Amino acid sequence: MAKISAPKNNREFIEACVRSGDAVRIRQEVDWDNEAGAIVRRVCELGEAAPFMENIKDYPGFSYFGAPLSTYRRMAISLGMDPASTLPQIGAEYLKRTNSEPIEPVVIDRRDAPCKENILLGDDVDLTKLPVPLVHDGDGGRYVGTWHAVITRHPVRGDVNWGMYRQMMWDGRTMSGAVFPFSDLGKALTDYYLPRGEGCPFATAIGLSPLAAMAACAPSPIPEPELCGMLSGEAVRLVKCETNDLEVPADAEIIIEGMILPDYKVEEGPFGEYTGYRTSPRDFRVTFRVDAITYRNNATMTISNMGVPQDEGQLLRSFSLGLELEKLLKSQGIPVTGVYMHPRSTHHMMIVGVKPTYAGIAMQIAQLAFGSKLGPWFHMVMVVDDQTDIFNWDEVYHAFCTRCNPERGIHVFKNTTGTALYPHATPHDRKYSIGSQVLFDCLWPVDWDKTNDVPSVVSFKKVYPQDIQDKVTNSWTDYGFKPVK
Repeated sequence: MAKISAPKNNREFIEACVRSGDAVRIRQEVDWDNEAGAIVRRVCELGEAAPFMENIKDYPGFSYFGAPLSTYRRMAISLGMDPASTLPQIGAEYLKRTNSEPIEPVVIDRRDAPCKENILLGDDVDLTKLPVPLVHDGDGGRYVGTWHAVITRHPVRGDVNWGMYRQMMWDGRTMSGAVFPFSDLGKALTDYYLPRGEGCPFATAIGLSPLAAMAACAPSPIPEPELCGMLSGEAVRLVKCETNDLEVPADAEIIIEGMILPDYKVEEGPFGEYTGYRTSPRDFRVTFRVDAITYRNNATMTISNMGVPQDEGQLLRSFSLGLELEKLLKSQGIPVTGVYMHPRSTHHMMIVGVKPTYAGIAMQIAQLAFGSKLGPWFHMVMVVDDQTDIFNWDEVYHAFCTRCNPERGIHVFKNTTGTALYPHATPHDRKYSIGSQVLFDCLWPVDWDKTNDVPSVVSFKKVYPQDIQDKVTNSWTDYGFKPVK
């Protein structure tokens, strides 16, 4: 693989974003109590530059970096690409890199690991020494983990998982968070640790490189350390924890080590969620006991403020879930032309473009999508033909409203796996992660005659000869119109 100039850590990423105008330095004091969260939320809703808050009230020496990957420009920067790269270009690069050979991580000496510059053990361990923000007014507490990786190892298989599970500070030594039963950590807890009454070692890494955070969010079958190496083009540097045998990103800003308790739970929530609502009530959830904290000098805590689209959770899952499903469908020989989840759907609707070569292809796509590991994260699949630009919402919406037959094109699947965060779900369904799913088939039937039965699209690109299109396009400003962006 050719050398990639992707930022190696969170600090390089911040500087790259500042240089390109995709981050701003805020030097005036910012309050951890709501103000920082409000800044990040407004940035997400306006699509603004990421805020690098260098002066946090009550926490000298710490800083915040908010909305790290809430725009496609910053996603491109994280990959070492031109910030002006289009989404299809970013997607193509992601697929190219994730189809390459895995790059194994390297373990370095703890003396060379920046995350070990400050080490708190024993009575010194206290989460309140970190600038944990109150992200949304009305949240059940201050959230340590909103853009991070919770690192665990399966006790039997030995494989390592990096996952992004929210973590609320209960007190100086305790965190609690929602872990869904269909997630990798949820399965390990349910299948092994909880039945045996054993604690599960964990480490939370905050202020990761953007690609490490991307790997923690991605539903890829590739182990996250290797996936991060493939995306960055070089091996990830890991270092052993102080109190357990897990290995963590050596260049992370903050590491929190401890044990997930099997027989003790504290309350967590509510929390402003990626759906744009507070859905799950305060309840007793998975509890993390903290045994050690290590951090860099002048550490930066990353903040994702989930809410009305778009924030990095929606954007990144819309990107990675779509590309992983595209790889799955193509591996089964489905002639898909692209897969995309619009961030403003809160990654609940999967849009699939396909060349409709045989009957029932939309149903086949839906069954594969909903039956995959990705399925619980979305509940709508819309299938359009290869002539529809899946990245152009106007074209997709037009296809949906004009080609989806209300009787034959809508197929509902009941009693499927859902999540407790669906705003439309009943309280009972949220409690037991019960869902329902729907397919919107927006393809013309394959038995329709393409000349006589399929209606002709009337648009600039479809009606006029190419020479007329070119003439009008090239003369557009001469006519007196503004340039088309």
